[in-house]
Amino acid sequence: MTVSRRAFGAFALVTPLLVPLAARAELHIDITHGVSQPLPIAIPPFGGEDGNGQLGQQITGVVSNDLQSSGLFQTLDPHSFLQDVSAGQPPQFGAWRQINAQALVAGQVQTQPDGKSRVEFRLWDVFAEQQLAGFAYTTTPQNWRRIAHIIADEIYKRITGEDGYFDTRIVYIAESGPAQLRVKRLAIMDQDGANNQYLTDGRSLVLTPRFSPSVQEITYLSYAQGTPRVFLYNIDTGQQESIGDFSGMTFAPRFSPDGNRVVLSKTEGGASNIYTLDLRTHHLTRLSDGSAIDTSPCFSPDGTKIAFNSDRGGSQQLYTMNADGSGVQRISFGSGKYATPVWSPRGDLIAFTKIDGGTFFIGVMHPDGSGERLLTQDFLVEGPTWAPNGRVLMYFRQTPSDRSGRGGSSRLFTIDLTGSNKREVPTPGDASDPAWSPLLR
Repeated sequence: MTVSRRAFGAFALVTPLLVPLAARAELHIDITHGVSQPLPIAIPPFGGEDGNGQLGQQITGVVSNDLQSSGLFQTLDPHSFLQDVSAGQPPQFGAWRQINAQALVAGQVQTQPDGKSRVEFRLWDVFAEQQLAGFAYTTTPQNWRRIAHIIADEIYKRITGEDGYFDTRIVYIAESGPAQLRVKRLAIMDQDGANNQYLTDGRSLVLTPRFSPSVQEITYLSYAQGTPRVFLYNIDTGQQESIGDFSGMTFAPRFSPDGNRVVLSKTEGGASNIYTLDLRTHHLTRLSDGSAIDTSPCFSPDGTKIAFNSDRGGSQQLYTMNADGSGVQRISFGSGKYATPVWSPRGDLIAFTKIDGGTFFIGVMHPDGSGERLLTQDFLVEGPTWAPNGRVLMYFRQTPSDRSGRGGSSRLFTIDLTGSNKREVPTPGDASDPAWSPLLR
């Protein structure tokens, strides 16, 4: 099944509405040290004429859910609202202060002569009585969910000073069937679990999908040809192709920041080493050379370094090296084993999976190995992936099965960098190996 480019397409018009510059610093959430009290925000249903009322309600619901799910905002009960507010007029700020709203979002939906929808919103600082942001978007009505996510991103950015992460997608492994005959398919969905689609039919086992920087390709491991091979999947066309017929197994692929290369592991003679493959020339370059198992490579955001895990020191630990394979340094020194390092999009942290005393953890550390923090633990938690703003992680959690093999469900969760606001991401069935896309715009 293919995913149309139109699902990712740009909007016909993005119009900034009047925004007083002096007002932007009035209302702010500092998210660098965690938030103990979410900011109360009122989001009345977006108004709409000529049958647009339902569409306005739907957009409002997604905006509210996005902001609420971040843990930074408390969306207020619409039954408490004392004023019907329009996007085109300043609100009666006293009516909103009375219900303790610190921020207010007013919006409306209109149908254009060409049949497209124009969605306008304004964000107000209630106590300063100032407009913080205002934009209008024109697109086809089918894109209403993306409009809602983009609006939520703008609100998040104006109030926190950080980029949002709502207009994104997740690629993951959809799992079904008994443990002995597990079916694993590539699947893709919006970050909130909506618009789920299966990309492969399940006839071949697939693992570890990762987005390209352009969000138009996915690299992953497939058993389609019997031997594990790294494949590319084109989201536009649905075409799948092996990236090279090399000796040994290839696995654990990730794109370089410019999208021109894939870094991967390749086994030969009992060892597993790290290589980069130029997608234009198909030239394979070896970066590590030894008898150890080196795997799970991940580029830093600037492309100058690679993090990976290796048992070269006797136990599985995290290492970094320069992008040409030089300057290898061990960075994990805690108890237990470390795996699946993933560089933050901000470059300031590396997320990882840790196994210690039979318990799995998701944690983060600085690229030099300092400041290790464990965010969550369980029977099995694994596979961290970063939101594009570097403030939230997604991972999968598996529960134990009983003696007969029943149970053992696998689900996706998000957690923020403070280790709080843990939430399950809805999927139709079991799910593992998530990968978060960059912002779609």
